[in-house]
Amino acid sequence: MIFPSSLLKSLGVATLALASVSVLAQQAKPWEQIPTPKLHEFHPQQPKRIELKNGIVLFLQEDHELPFVSGSVLIPGGARDEDAAKAGLVDLYGQAWRTSGSATHPGDALDDLLEAKAASIETDGGLDSTSLSWNSLKADADQVFDLAIDLLFHPKFDAQKLALAKQQEAAGIVRRNDDAGEITGREANRLAYGANSPYARQPELATIIPISPADLAAWHERTLKGKLIVTVLGDFNSTTEEAKLRAVFEKLPAVAPAPKRTESFTGPKPGVYFINKDDVNQSNIRIVGLGTDRHNPDLPALSVINEVLGGGFASRLFQKVRTELGLAYAVGGGYGASYDHPGVFYAVVITKSASTVDATKATLAELNGLTTRPFTEEELKRAKDNILNSFLFRYDSRAKVLAAHELLEYYGYPADYLETYKAGIEKVTTADLERVAKKYIHPDKLAILVVGKGDEIKPSLDDLKLGPVQPIDITIPMPKPPAAQ
Repeated sequence: MIFPSSLLKSLGVATLALASVSVLAQQAKPWEQIPTPKLHEFHPQQPKRIELKNGIVLFLQEDHELPFVSGSVLIPGGARDEDAAKAGLVDLYGQAWRTSGSATHPGDALDDLLEAKAASIETDGGLDSTSLSWNSLKADADQVFDLAIDLLFHPKFDAQKLALAKQQEAAGIVRRNDDAGEITGREANRLAYGANSPYARQPELATIIPISPADLAAWHERTLKGKLIVTVLGDFNSTTEEAKLRAVFEKLPAVAPAPKRTESFTGPKPGVYFINKDDVNQSNIRIVGLGTDRHNPDLPALSVINEVLGGGFASRLFQKVRTELGLAYAVGGGYGASYDHPGVFYAVVITKSASTVDATKATLAELNGLTTRPFTEEELKRAKDNILNSFLFRYDSRAKVLAAHELLEYYGYPADYLETYKAGIEKVTTADLERVAKKYIHPDKLAILVVGKGDEIKPSLDDLKLGPVQPIDITIPMPKPPAAQ
């Protein structure tokens, strides 16, 4: 057969092009040749720490980049310490403290004064602490500090402001079942810690109604006796600022020792739990168990395991459940570690209703794989690099370093905790990962919670073959009428 010369020419060009592509494919990729310099030593700018004779601790962090000064007072005691019969008290306290103001500067007048100076004073209530914070231009720093201290020591809890805070809290309570994701997180927390645990407690209409201004004042007086931690950041002179803080806080009585915490943690009852939500077409899945605390010497290895399991696009969960199997809109997980109590070990999956069971099975398989599938050097290197590189962003400002030291002080950790944690990450090996995974990862002790539309989950959750599916009632209880009370 004789081919036309034009065709032979075209074939020659195509052959040459294919050969060129083959040669290029065999060449080293230039981006792989970019040298990666060794990370600098981790030595963040340390704040100045001052412990007063009465036990109160001051932290000063000068930063002259901008003419601002900000500060805060961290106060021990939070929602986990409130009376269960008045759950929600700390939330209301955090709101009404600031909006009520003080005897000399009522809340509305304080708003006007601060707005004219582009300054702020805020109060907040949290799980284990409450706080007061302020921020202003350098020129107004002394005046705003005086206003903050007046609010700290002379609050006047106003009944009308408390009533407004109750209305806002009640609105949040009656809407708490609107969002499937919020339901999943809240109820998974209750499974992990127990429905009656202070770490899973939630306010109800019946618990916020009886709270009075006197309750807020009693809480304030009680917690203000604890170990206060005062921080100041910004454009100031440390010597002058220290003298100003000493004049205010050094005259206070010795701090009352914090009572020893006695909570017990047993973890969730294994099984499958279900919450029906008819107005969704997807399932929120949360697989939960108890985690650990940051005192745990195995924390560096657990942190690396977390990165391997659920840390981004290259993690096992993402690669298997989402990329390979296409079963999830979102997937992730990790072994949680809180500062002074166990965190929550969890895996979270969001998937369409019809793939609920398949997505759950795939996620459980990856959790089991942590103890049966060897960790690779590539996984180890990537995970460690991700964690170590994150220090650049987690502690890249003096404000972030100051906030970290405040937390370490509050929970009784050594000042060099960040450095030792980083060093621990650098030393982790694949053998450490194997050992720690076998010690802490127990899929048979986990609870599986699904929030979704029951009649669209096909096959049903019974197909997981993990025992009877246990429904959870999330009906919001209504308070009894006054006559019945």
